[in-house]
Amino acid sequence: MHTDQITPPPAKRRGQRGPREQLADALRALADGKGRITRHSEKGWASITFAGARHRVEMVFEGEDAVNAGECFIAFLPEHEFAIRGQLVADAAVVEASSTTQPPKLSVTCEVLLLEES
Repeated sequence: MHTDQITPPPAKRRGQRGPREQLADALRALADGKGRITRHSEKGWASITFAGARHRVEMVFEGEDAVNAGECFIAFLPEHEFAIRGQLVADAAVVEASSTTQPPKLSVTCEVLLLEES
């Protein structure tokens, strides 16, 4: 009796990270590793000439050093040069921020528009 072996599909190679994961990594790096992403959503976006997605990311910075890093994050985000494979960052802005002093905590919500490179 002959049985055919079933070959599973190739596993997704590690390192093949999509734009969402690359953006999250870039935002954490811009935050000097001191911000924690608590929510990340994306919504498709298109115009006559471009397609992409608008990402809304909420980050929390806890502790004095982290809050300082968060303040730098707010200052540098709009002009930051992102390197996301196959994507252009058309817009990056902080849309909301709130903080407390005891304990030191900063919550930041930003929106980033990623467009597919053609």
